[in-house]
Amino acid sequence: MKLYISILLILISCRLLAAEGIKTGAEQTEKYLPLLKGKRVAVVANQTSVIGKTSLVDSLLSMQIKVVKIFGPEHGFRGTASAGAVVSDSIDAKTGIPEISLYGKKSKPSKTDLINVDVVVFDIQDVGARFYTYINLLAHVMEACAENNKELVLLDRPNPNGNCIDGPILDMKLKSGIGMFPIPITHGMTMGELAQMYNGEGWLANKQKCKITIVPVANYAHNMDYVLPVAPSPNLNTQQAIWLYPSLCLFEGTIISQGRGTRFPFSVLGSPALKGKYIFFFTPVSIKGMAETPLFQNQECFGIDLRKYDTTDLRNSGKINLSWLIELYKAYPDKAKFFDSKQSSQIGNFDKLAGTSQLREQIIAGKSEQEIRKTWEAGLWEFKKMRQKYLLYK
Repeated sequence: MKLYISILLILISCRLLAAEGIKTGAEQTEKYLPLLKGKRVAVVANQTSVIGKTSLVDSLLSMQIKVVKIFGPEHGFRGTASAGAVVSDSIDAKTGIPEISLYGKKSKPSKTDLINVDVVVFDIQDVGARFYTYINLLAHVMEACAENNKELVLLDRPNPNGNCIDGPILDMKLKSGIGMFPIPITHGMTMGELAQMYNGEGWLANKQKCKITIVPVANYAHNMDYVLPVAPSPNLNTQQAIWLYPSLCLFEGTIISQGRGTRFPFSVLGSPALKGKYIFFFTPVSIKGMAETPLFQNQECFGIDLRKYDTTDLRNSGKINLSWLIELYKAYPDKAKFFDSKQSSQIGNFDKLAGTSQLREQIIAGKSEQEIRKTWEAGLWEFKKMRQKYLLYK
């Protein structure tokens, strides 16, 4: 046992040391500035799009690149809008550049948006889960570029859950804004690798191909521990939450709070109905820019505190955690309400989040985690085989 622990600590140390040498695509300006010089550039970016501590847009402007337009995703270009909140078109206060929202009236740039654009730059940090909407945004932008004969330059970033490939493959009957492609809950790919898959598998609308140049991350491998320098969204404000998110986001399709309305979302789970079953409690409140009207607002929620949970085994296993979902379903007194999304104002329908109706049915039937995972094996094997064709990193 001591030998195993020693080897594990050495491997983790090596992963952390290697991660220190990582250079994102955006940081390697020498590889993409020649593609932008003298051109009218549109940038798809948010608060994670940085070179060091400076916004990519600000950096490009300082290097005399003509940025004519900014396309902002969910949460907006500056990352201040709440989850699910409609973001309107505006003028960026700092730069004076028009900001076109891709999370409001439309989800992809229009022909009019791209008329005065020569090249589009995409640089957004993902977290490696199918239901995190930035991977869908990438597909929409690729489609728009293909339809309007525009080149896309993608500045790749590491996947903080890059070692995790797990969950049921999306049943395309449940295709939605939180799941567009037949991939598992965690895909273990970067944006650059996914872009190659979208093109290669013919998944863009009308099987179009986007002309794309990818600037890969330097010195990166999928099993490296990458700590995000900027929170990717208001409710993923800690590295702990980012590692737990693929497992905890499923609860958005249940009557269980994941801590929205606290300063530590996606690190706790609970409900007022669990009083007497758990000692730990938290109270969601309205927090501007994070959760305006959270589930169970101003009510004590009892449940599980995962803020100090050791995620080492979770990350090394390459799997999401199902035990919390099974445990809280068993503990919840009114089981008919557990998966009823009408009972709450949360974002997700459970089946759409899971990508299948089978997982909900298996939990209700009392299936074990081992029995549930067995039904994922064939789909995951096929996905991993297909995935190999598009990988840029070990």
